[in-house]
Amino acid sequence: MYGPETLFDFMVEWRRHLHQHPELSFKEEKTSAFVAEKLKELGSFEVHENVGGYGIVAILSQGEGPVLGLRADMDALPIEEQSPIGHASVNEGVMHACGHDAHIAILLGVAHWLNVHKEDIRGTVKLVFQPAEEAADEEGETGAMKMIRSPLLQDIDAIFALHMCPWLPSGEIQVHDGPSMANNDEFQITVFGEGAHAGYPHQGADPIWMTTFLLQALYSVTGRRMHPLDVGTISIGQINAGSASNIIPDKVDIHGTMRSYTSQVRYQLEKELLEKANVIHSLGGQYQWHIQKGEPALINDGELNQIIRNVASEYKIHNEPFGMGSEDFSHITNHLKGTMFFLGCGLEKERMLHQPDFDIDEEALGKGLEIMTGVLQSYWKDQEG
Repeated sequence: MYGPETLFDFMVEWRRHLHQHPELSFKEEKTSAFVAEKLKELGSFEVHENVGGYGIVAILSQGEGPVLGLRADMDALPIEEQSPIGHASVNEGVMHACGHDAHIAILLGVAHWLNVHKEDIRGTVKLVFQPAEEAADEEGETGAMKMIRSPLLQDIDAIFALHMCPWLPSGEIQVHDGPSMANNDEFQITVFGEGAHAGYPHQGADPIWMTTFLLQALYSVTGRRMHPLDVGTISIGQINAGSASNIIPDKVDIHGTMRSYTSQVRYQLEKELLEKANVIHSLGGQYQWHIQKGEPALINDGELNQIIRNVASEYKIHNEPFGMGSEDFSHITNHLKGTMFFLGCGLEKERMLHQPDFDIDEEALGKGLEIMTGVLQSYWKDQEG
């Protein structure tokens, strides 16, 4: 038996170990082994390994009742850490810059709490440790897409997740009903022209010149083709062309993303993209396109959010969407009733997600444990009520 302070110390220790030893998407072998070892030490959980890759589902059942799920992601990012902390990453070019180390530590903390409070469980709890949130494989699938196909997840009645939030201090959370993070679709357009000497441009068909018209057309979509109250973006992140300053190339590769909150806007952006690409034909060129469908919008369940709000009533609660980022937990909430909230972890000097100096206020670990265990107890109480 141990008290909350002791468990918090363990959570800090786990988080720092994981932060020091990050692993990229689909390579979380040691992370998964660490989690499985900690779960098996408790002796109460049915631990299923290698679910959808290196995923783990730990099950603790106390008879009939609802099946509740809690999810944490496990992978890190291809970023070279620049934090002056004593537990900085020892793996070159790999870093926990999105707080997944903290997510794991909190869920392990919940496992320890459940092990001590087994008599409070009404039904079944499934702890889902998910690999590969940050990247997709060659088939375009992330870890959530693979895990949701497992029968181990199919009977979950409600599933909760949290995410570190560095723009809020510890003791504050962000909650939102409905669409809360964006659909994320990547696209590539290759513009084909005809190469020529830079001194004789009239002898070719300049694809760079054609691309300038296409870019203006694409950037006009959200300002002039979409309803002002709809949310959506088209952004170009990469353009590749040419090999020398005095040669007009024969093609330009354009890479970008489209983000939206609804299926209607998602469809409209794709339709506008293809319509605008037709300008290339009028300028004497040709084009090819490819759209890679990514994460769907994260749709949070309002009823489950109300449980979070009630449990965290003493916290400052921000009721607003989480922004235009994407989150592969949305693949799970597309199949199961679920929700995610953002947990304040900000330091005095804000450290943003996916940045080389990212770090958290570790007091957030205790807050996350408090809310997650409170959510379980509240759900069970409501079911009895």
